[in-house]
Amino acid sequence: MKKYFALVDCNNFYVSCERLFQPGLNGRPVVVLSNNDGCIISRSNEAKALGIAMGTPFFKCRELLAKHDVAVFSSNYALYGDLSRRVMAVLCRLEPEVEVYSIDEAFLHLYEMHGKTPETYGREIRQRVSRCTGIPVSIGIGPTKTLAKIASRIAKKDAGHGGAFAVDTEAADAVLRRCDVSDVWGIGQRKTEWLHLRGIRTAWDLKNCDDAWLRRHLTVTGLRVAMELRGCSCIELADCPVSKKSIASSKSFGYQVESPGELREALATYVEQAAAKLRAQHALANSLEVSLSTNRFSAAFPYYSGRQVVTLPQATASSTVLIRHALAALGRLYKPGLRYQKTGIVLFGLVPEKYCRPGLFSPPDRESG
Repeated sequence: MKKYFALVDCNNFYVSCERLFQPGLNGRPVVVLSNNDGCIISRSNEAKALGIAMGTPFFKCRELLAKHDVAVFSSNYALYGDLSRRVMAVLCRLEPEVEVYSIDEAFLHLYEMHGKTPETYGREIRQRVSRCTGIPVSIGIGPTKTLAKIASRIAKKDAGHGGAFAVDTEAADAVLRRCDVSDVWGIGQRKTEWLHLRGIRTAWDLKNCDDAWLRRHLTVTGLRVAMELRGCSCIELADCPVSKKSIASSKSFGYQVESPGELREALATYVEQAAAKLRAQHALANSLEVSLSTNRFSAAFPYYSGRQVVTLPQATASSTVLIRHALAALGRLYKPGLRYQKTGIVLFGLVPEKYCRPGLFSPPDRESG
């Protein structure tokens, strides 16, 4: 039986959340600002068309926003976290294997699809999410996560596909020839420039590189990306490239955990891992979400799943600060007497470090490790 991956991506998520409660904003340019109204972290398509870039400091484009009557919102991470949970809950009801990649993205494992084509089934998922939550999504489908990610970009940009697009192994070359190597999952700006200098400009070029050359110059990670482009699934969720919109770190335990001390230790480790990734991309997080759940299939204990969003006093990449807030949230989620299967952290509301400065009376909390 052929297996597909689907990437469900909420469209302009923070803006979509605000529009859900103010439908009159549909068709009007909208932006959402980070904590303390510092930087733009979400834009509607109309705002993107005005040339407003992600991460732009608010003071630099204030006049442009006023000139074009752009609706400006301060971030409401509690609202965004709640709507994210609703979207993910709908996906979990539709498919048993859901891997939350970020606050507004999730991978699904698709198997039978009830006898429908991948694109038809993808549109049905999209309609169900919209009907149940009001949030518009785009869905990319492919035999690997990397191909699903490419398909998701096409589904989002080309309205002619009805919000869902599938890339199959046999027909992938035509798509990969049109896809710049910079748009391949896991290929950053530095690698893109290096590859361009060597004549590797498209995903198709990367796919057809020699394996030994890939391993020598791009290590095993680059080889795995090329294998994924060829339709060979070899990237697991734990190995996923870092999301630019949010960073998630979680893992199921090999056994059921009851001790709050063990849960705290595990969560602190995951927060540190996420914070290290955050610092590596020179970004700060405005908010975090902690999750805690038991085994869904356990007959001995009731199922419990909880999530809590914390809006940080100021954007940070400090492991110490993030761990302190995450452990406090974990304490509020924890219920004695249950045996837990998984805990995790999502950092979101990411903004470029260079645009964020602490307030006059706010002590610096960033650390290097």
